[in-house]
Amino acid sequence: MTVHQLSRRDARRLAVRAQLLTSERPAGLFEVVEGLNVLQLDQTAHVAPNADLVAWSRLGSSYDVSELADALATQELLELRGFVRLPQSLALFRAEMAEWPASRRPDGKLLDDQVYRRDWVQANEGCRLDILERLRQDGPLLMRDLPDTCVVPWASTGWTNNRNVSQLLEFMMQRGEVAIAGRDGRDRLWDLASRVYPDEPLVPVEKARQIRDEQRLRSMGILRAKGPACPGEPLDGGVAGEPAVVDGVRGEWRVDPELLGRPFSGRTALLSPLDRLVYDRKRMTELFEFDYQLEMYKPVANRKWGYFALPILHGDRLVGKVDATSDRKAGVFRVDAIHEDAPFPRSLGTAVHRELRDLAQWLDLELVVMM
Repeated sequence: MTVHQLSRRDARRLAVRAQLLTSERPAGLFEVVEGLNVLQLDQTAHVAPNADLVAWSRLGSSYDVSELADALATQELLELRGFVRLPQSLALFRAEMAEWPASRRPDGKLLDDQVYRRDWVQANEGCRLDILERLRQDGPLLMRDLPDTCVVPWASTGWTNNRNVSQLLEFMMQRGEVAIAGRDGRDRLWDLASRVYPDEPLVPVEKARQIRDEQRLRSMGILRAKGPACPGEPLDGGVAGEPAVVDGVRGEWRVDPELLGRPFSGRTALLSPLDRLVYDRKRMTELFEFDYQLEMYKPVANRKWGYFALPILHGDRLVGKVDATSDRKAGVFRVDAIHEDAPFPRSLGTAVHRELRDLAQWLDLELVVMM
């Protein structure tokens, strides 16, 4: 098989093009979700919730946040494992759900944490049946409206300790019994999966994983065959696509050959720190040579770029960060700093300020630049 030889610039352009961040913007939200494969849901709204900010980065001010909320409410888009997905993609998870718990060691035995989860669900079979019956009669419902009849509390050293219903719902979702049917504000609405997921034939587990790997690689352009662990959606391409090497970067990559050799016309964009283009920090560093960390969990004195600094994409390069805050009470979008990795030429500075004005307009806030 041919091993594709790429420069770093080739690899970056492949990644940017696959992530719909060129000058040719997608037509609407559904084209964004189809092209990106997933939209990660995260409620941190220091600037805007992640899924909305990612959609804005692709669509610009034409994007209305009500589009995503409405699509989830009508189940034209679905939520699974913390990500927004197209409904037809759910058929690629159902067979795996039926085998829950499926994480096993090389010898075929369940991992210890999976044994604990399986046994805990079995011990609370009565509560599981109570929840299913309540949803069957009255669903969709919020979690607080569901009964907690667990006989064995969920034990954890973390924040989930004694959160019996939330943990049971999570495992029941992984088993394919219940599904998120929409949201009431930030709260999930739960219902029977049979009422939410499309009634389509299940795709066998191995075939489904292969298709999901291919879709993920197509949305990212270039990935390692094996990447860092990531809950909900992997960061690697498995054996999808074809092998490639990148000049100046060790190891082998996987690329979608259909994306190679296409013309590239870049633009300037402000990204969410959770944007899939930069989410895998190792890949970001190897391909873009960009120094970045999300600093929201650092003490203020230890932050270099800000609580929720937005990476700046210009063409096929990541060139800086914007420290900005949406202050809804004051009605302003406040920019405290623009960190330039190298001094911006006038044209780039102008482009960044134009994006900031567009972002403030989309947020319906007054732009205030503090520098």
